Amino acid sequence: MSRPGFLLSAWPWRSVGYLLTGAVAGAVVLVGVVTLAVAGGALAAVLVGLPLLVMLALSGVVVARMERWRLRLLDGDPLPDPHRAPAATGLWAWLTTRLKEQATWRELGYTLLFAGLLWPLDVLAVTVAVLVPASMAAAPLLMATVGDGREAKVLKQWTVTTWPTAFGVAVLGLLLLASGLYALGVVAGARAGLTRLLIASRDGELDARVVELSRSRVRLVDAFEAERRRIERDLHDGAQQRLVALTMTLGLARLDAPPGPLADQLAKAHDEAGRALAELRELIQGIHPKVLADYGLAAAVADAADRSVVPVDVELAVPGRLDQAVESAAYFVVCEALANVAKHSGAGRAEVRGGHSRGRLLLEVRDDGRGGADASAGSGLTGLADRVSVLDGTLTLSSPPGGPTLLRVEFPCELTESAGARGASGVAAQADRCG
Repeated sequence: MSRPGFLLSAWPWRSVGYLLTGAVAGAVVLVGVVTLAVAGGALAAVLVGLPLLVMLALSGVVVARMERWRLRLLDGDPLPDPHRAPAATGLWAWLTTRLKEQATWRELGYTLLFAGLLWPLDVLAVTVAVLVPASMAAAPLLMATVGDGREAKVLKQWTVTTWPTAFGVAVLGLLLLASGLYALGVVAGARAGLTRLLIASRDGELDARVVELSRSRVRLVDAFEAERRRIERDLHDGAQQRLVALTMTLGLARLDAPPGPLADQLAKAHDEAGRALAELRELIQGIHPKVLADYGLAAAVADAADRSVVPVDVELAVPGRLDQAVESAAYFVVCEALANVAKHSGAGRAEVRGGHSRGRLLLEVRDDGRGGADASAGSGLTGLADRVSVLDGTLTLSSPPGGPTLLRVEFPCELTESAGARGASGVAAQADRCG
C-alpha cells in the first residue's frame, strides 16, 4: 500500500472482492446456521434433530475450508489445513476424528462470529468506502440521465441543480473513492489476519502432531525389534539346528569312510559346515543375542566385553529390566562402540560404565586410544545417534586427537521389572567381569 502505484494495481480490487465475497458468503452461512440450529433443536427430542446438530458442529469445517480458499485473494498461497487424516477409512472414523479435534470447535466459533458479526462489517466497509463515493462520482451522469439535466439526487439526501456543483461533487467522490480504496486495503488485511488467527493451526495442535509422530516412530522401532527377535529365533531354532545335525552327520561319515579321496572330501565338507555354523552363530549373536533377552542389559554387555579383542572393564549397575527397545538400543550402541575401539582407536584397554538412576539410563564407553573419532568418517556414529534419538535419548562424543575417547549415551526410561524378578543383573555382570 505504500507504493505509488497501489491504486492502479489489482490489490484494491482484490480487497473489494475479498470483502464482497465475504458479505455474500456470510449471509448464506447465517441462513444455514440458523436453519440447522432451529431444526436440530426442535427435532432433537425425537432424535431426528441429532444429525442436524452434528452437521451444525461440523459446519465450521466447511466454512473454514471456504475461508482458506478466499484468503488466496490476498495471500496467494493457501493456508494449511490444521486437521489430521483419520486413522481409518469410512464416515464414522472421519466424524470421530473431527469431533475430537480442537480445530473443529475453533472453526465452529469462527463460523458463528462470521455469521453474526463479520459479514455485516464487510458490507458496511464496502458501502462506506466504495458505494458512497461511487454514487457521488456519478452525480453528473445521474443529472444528465435521470434528472433530465436539471437536478440529481446525491445519496438520496440532497439535490444538485447546477452542473458545476454536480462536477464538484463528482471530483469529491473520486477523491473519497481513492481514500476509500486505501481504507479497504487496511480493512481487508485486518479481516484476513483475524481469519488466519482463528482458523490457522495452533502450536498445541502442532505439538500434538509431533507427539503422535514420536509415538508412531516408537511403534515402528518396537515392530522392528520384534522382527529382529523373530528372525533370531527362527535362525536359532531352525537353520542352526539343521547345520548342527549336518556337521554331526558329516563327522560320523568322516569316521566311517576309508582313507582316500572320499575321506578327504568329507573332511573338507565337515570343516566348511563347522565354519558355516560358527558364522551363523555370530550372525544370530549380532541380530539379537539370547543373553540380552534372557538376562538383561548388564549380562549382555558383559558378554560383549568378553568377546572384545581389546580388554574391557565393565561396571554397569542396572537393578532390573528395562524396556526392550531401550535395552536393545543400548546394547548395540555398546557393541558398535567396542567394535570402533578395536578397529580404529589402537587402544590397549577400554571400559564400560553406567547404570540406571532417577528414570534415566546412563552408559559411558571410554578407551585410551589415539582419539580423533569423526562421525562423518564412516565410523557408524551417525547411525548410533539416529538410533538413540528415536527413543528420545542423547549421544555425545569426546575424542580429541591423542585421546582418550569418551562416548556417553543417555536414555529416559523406567524399570519394567525389579531386581528380585530377574536377579541382580548388575551384580552378576560385575561378577562375570571379575571372573
